Amino acid sequence: MLVFLMAVAGWYGYAHVQRRHAVELADDMPATGVPAAPAAPFKCDGRTYCSQMTSCAEATFFLQQCPGTRMDGNHDGVPCEQQWCK
Repeated sequence: MLVFLMAVAGWYGYAHVQRRHAVELADDMPATGVPAAPAAPFKCDGRTYCSQMTSCAEATFFLQQCPGTRMDGNHDGVPCEQQWCK
């Protein structure tokens, strides 16, 4: 009987902790219920040429997100093919 009571008390305690954890997680969510988007790894800062980039990922970001870039000479959507995005 004692083992049964200890099992019930353990189950009750575990369920209580789980409910409390779920409430804490819900409090961390934005009001819309959608987690906040991570910040972009790069930002448009006026650079426009492949020689100013440090990686293919950076060049691709600049080509897709920043105006006036000069990194896709053949207009195929792949920037810096001679230097970064081979």
